[in-house]
Amino acid sequence: MQSPLFAFTEAQTQDRYALQNPHLLRVALGGHEDVLARKGSMVAYQGLIEFDGEYQTPGQHRARSRTGEGLDLMRCSGQGTVYLANLAQHIHVMDVDHDGLTVDSSYVLALDSTLHWESIAVDSQFGISGSGKYNLNISGQGKVALMTSGQPLLLQVTPDKYVNADADAIVAWSSSLRVQMQAQTHSSGVWRRRGNTGEGWELSFLGQGYALVQPSELLPPQNAVVGGGMAAQFGMGQQGARGQNQGNIFSN
Repeated sequence: MQSPLFAFTEAQTQDRYALQNPHLLRVALGGHEDVLARKGSMVAYQGLIEFDGEYQTPGQHRARSRTGEGLDLMRCSGQGTVYLANLAQHIHVMDVDHDGLTVDSSYVLALDSTLHWESIAVDSQFGISGSGKYNLNISGQGKVALMTSGQPLLLQVTPDKYVNADADAIVAWSSSLRVQMQAQTHSSGVWRRRGNTGEGWELSFLGQGYALVQPSELLPPQNAVVGGGMAAQFGMGQQGARGQNQGNIFSN
């Protein structure tokens, strides 16, 4: 049997987290440390792997109810490999160190079970368009896999070079950074895109760290709902899975 498909066979590696391609993540489990993954993100697995719903503490449940920010996770445990993806979004693996990572929960694909997260408020009188008034602060030692629409840009922030980013395009940033929201418009027009430029809220990052920006001002498509009718069942038409996520970048 011959086919160009054989160019896409599994990439052999000893790394715990390994990208098989820009849109597919392989996580190796050795039986001693679980991985927490977004519900429904498993596309394949090998070995003796178990999948269980992840328990939310009362504090996490209350925070989710109050802020709308949280993680819908499943626990992957056992020995083998699990493959994760979400609608062909670009995947990026980052190390979380003592500085911590602040991220919108919509961009999280998977993380080590040893990491801790909590909802934090990004102070604003009006809230933030797109990324929301609340985000997740992930702390501890471990790895987290993030998703973006298209290839992102990682910008370094230094004390003498701060960074401004569109609030709808920012994905994550170092928790050590100071964040300010600004919009060059008067208060009566804060919900409008600025003037006729099409721009709205900005986040300013100051201090020492990094800010991750995606080339899209839309959140990753999540849990696409398939509508009624035969065409919708096959993902076509306005009620299909793609019709429910118009404007999102599935792949580049």
